[in-house]
Amino acid sequence: MKKVIAITGSRAEYGLAYPIFKALNAQRGISFSLIITGMHLSPEFGNSFKEVEKDGFEIEAKIKSLFLEDTGTAMAQSVGKSILGITEVLRRTNPDFLLVLADLGWALAGAIAGIYMNIPIVHLHGGEVSGNVDDSIRHSITKLSHIHFTSTKKSAKRIIKMGEAPWRVYVVGAPGLDSILHQRFVSPKILAKNFHLNLEKPLLLVIQHSVTTEPKKAGKQMAETMEAIKGLKEQTIVIYPNSDAGGQTIIKVIEKHRRYPFIQIHKNLPHKVYLSLMKISSVMIGNSSSGIIEAPSFHLPVVNIGNRQEGRERAENVVDVGYNRSTITKAIKKALYDKKFLEKVKRCKNPYGDGKTGPRVAKILSELEITPKLLQKKITY
Repeated sequence: MKKVIAITGSRAEYGLAYPIFKALNAQRGISFSLIITGMHLSPEFGNSFKEVEKDGFEIEAKIKSLFLEDTGTAMAQSVGKSILGITEVLRRTNPDFLLVLADLGWALAGAIAGIYMNIPIVHLHGGEVSGNVDDSIRHSITKLSHIHFTSTKKSAKRIIKMGEAPWRVYVVGAPGLDSILHQRFVSPKILAKNFHLNLEKPLLLVIQHSVTTEPKKAGKQMAETMEAIKGLKEQTIVIYPNSDAGGQTIIKVIEKHRRYPFIQIHKNLPHKVYLSLMKISSVMIGNSSSGIIEAPSFHLPVVNIGNRQEGRERAENVVDVGYNRSTITKAIKKALYDKKFLEKVKRCKNPYGDGKTGPRVAKILSELEITPKLLQKKITY
């Protein structure tokens, strides 16, 4: 049996990686378990670890690492605390592979611990391009990792250009699409009842995170978005941002709008419910990667605000705008009413895969030999 441990630290990342976790858990020849950390263990963000526990995966440890101060310093401290906790778990469990996702602080912490302990690091969603500090973290994890599972061919090529050996790189697609294409969603009628929605009217779904290279602007940036929402007076669901520096400021701005009857605010939603809301929404607004990666599969228009997702491959469902309430309002109206744009959205193709990522990853890891060649990383140029 090969022992595979994965790290999960947030509701969004867990939802994306869940199909891979499920496939690994079911794969013959693999023993699978999780380390829970980060936002999962924070009441401020809805204690989403409870959702993980309900899914029945073996849990190796819960590591409290999050500092709720709204600063880059707190983010750096969280990475340090995560390294200490993850190192202890890896020392005790000695897994064959450590699985980490994308560009997150706890993923970086796991990669640092694993590389020193001679544990092969498996990285999901490497090679992608975006704004923010995320790029630097993502590419750092790539250079620490032994195996790369990418969502697109372009991402794979970037990783190879970074000096990674081509035999280490597998194009498997984005795991988030597995859930979209292969699960039953909550019915619109149940969603309408639970969220008090009128299905005959437009529904706006808002998720906006801080850009960590400019955290002091986060509050003003969110205020512009919320002013646009307030002016439109359409039924709106707003979900809390993640724990990046500037996130607490965004939350304060969001909470000021709780008094408006057409705005609902949620700290956290189960991933199935979140995807079900995406399916019935009229437009998604903010700067979440799910607007770029998952939304095309729903043919959902997206108003992408600012530079957090700058450079990501995207379908024709996205309208890019700056932090200005009037341009945001104009873009939302385009997403709701512009017939030519909506026709493009109906025909758009998702560049991030075919919804079969989980089984591909599980099969590859079950067959992969751990050799000195795998462990000994060398730059190719």
